[in-house]
Amino acid sequence: MPALMIQGTGSNVGKSMLVAGLCRAAKRRGLSVAPFKPQNMSNNAAVTVDGGEIGRAQALQALACGLEPVTDMNPVLLKPETDVGSHVVVQGRHKATVRARDYAALKPSLMAPVLESFTRLKTAHDLVIVEGAGSPAEVNLRAGDIANMGFAVAANVPVVLAGDIDRGGVIAQMIGTQAVLPPADAATVAGFLINKFRGDPRLFDDGYDLIAARTGWQGFGVLPWFPDAWKLPAEDALDIATAPRAVGLHVVCLCFSRIANFDDLDPLSQEPGVSVTMLRAGQPIPGDADLVILPGSKSTRGDLAFLRAQGWDIDLAAHVRRGGRVLGICGGYQMLGQSVSDPAGIEGPPGNMPGLGLLDVTTVMAPEKRLTRVQAEHVGSGQAFQGYEIHIGQTNGPDCIRPFARIDGKDEGAVSADGRIMGSYLHGLFRHDDFRRAFLAELGVAPSGFAYDVSVETTLDALADHLETHLDVAGLLAVAR
Repeated sequence: MPALMIQGTGSNVGKSMLVAGLCRAAKRRGLSVAPFKPQNMSNNAAVTVDGGEIGRAQALQALACGLEPVTDMNPVLLKPETDVGSHVVVQGRHKATVRARDYAALKPSLMAPVLESFTRLKTAHDLVIVEGAGSPAEVNLRAGDIANMGFAVAANVPVVLAGDIDRGGVIAQMIGTQAVLPPADAATVAGFLINKFRGDPRLFDDGYDLIAARTGWQGFGVLPWFPDAWKLPAEDALDIATAPRAVGLHVVCLCFSRIANFDDLDPLSQEPGVSVTMLRAGQPIPGDADLVILPGSKSTRGDLAFLRAQGWDIDLAAHVRRGGRVLGICGGYQMLGQSVSDPAGIEGPPGNMPGLGLLDVTTVMAPEKRLTRVQAEHVGSGQAFQGYEIHIGQTNGPDCIRPFARIDGKDEGAVSADGRIMGSYLHGLFRHDDFRRAFLAELGVAPSGFAYDVSVETTLDALADHLETHLDVAGLLAVAR
């Protein structure tokens, strides 16, 4: 069955959005299409229907295809835990924790499961659209590569190279990439396209023709900037924009150094009457914050130390004294307690770290990872919602007698006696409209008619329309083999 691979001249050139848009365009043509990314690096993971985890971008692409996400869509997921080491997830399950310099030795063993997953998808669908990672121009990483040309050559998949004109130098990006590619790799490239153009695309005609003449590659078009991309779940925390402060509820999210599953905030950022600030390192928590969210983290103790290094622990104490509210999700929930203990050294050296002391609970890390979708009921409002858990550690203590939610009759999370400090392991809760409205109503926000899932679907359709208008989508799909 046919397949097509979108690679990029660098990271963050828009590959994920291009694949999502092409998936939706192919689906609208009546094709059974599936997304695939051999190797992803992200702490923003989604729980799949088959009980594993994959990158959030592949979950969005699955939605564009009208599919439930499965682990075969992203068989290798790297989840950075420190600057020099990552958890390696293979076909949805944790395989190893390795330092970056040791990963090269592991890579050759990963091509087999990558090709196995790819073959299953090809067998089940009319078309597979593949997303590369980083850039094939990183030829120093070519040996054992499974993310770009190593996979394309092994699987005999044609490549279309995407360049990002917004960051500048796109002509050099394209021609330079061809110049450094080994001949066998360069032969897989069937064409190129230009992404993120601002202004009149005709102004780039000469540059576009120059790339085609110098490389000999077919051009598939110049894609203008897609202004609604922010409405889709972001995979990189740097892609989350902070909107100008407006009148209404002010939600502040602390951007940890190992922030994970931060797309929990996406529905709030689009809710009328709510403004969301993504607080970066070195910035104080503003005094007008109504709700401070401590999001998920890939390294709870490491990010707890990071939080204190920013002085956010002092700011949080002041926020609480002023009557502000705090919500901790997953790792953020663990930080709110009295202590975080890691006797087995799962997230680093064994030890115990004092928590923020805002909830009377304690957390003990354990090797077993909880990875599941759940149907829950919010205790405060009685609203049902679907969420997912993706964490290690168990949290217990006196404040758990006031649970945040209930799952199958069992208490989950904790709430302080005054109700202003809340903690829960449940991700994805705000995407459910009735729960989000009820939760915000308790904070004084008038109910709106905003429907998050409808917004995502509408935006995916708009993205496909955008590609159809400006790119040769029929030509791109014809390249697949």
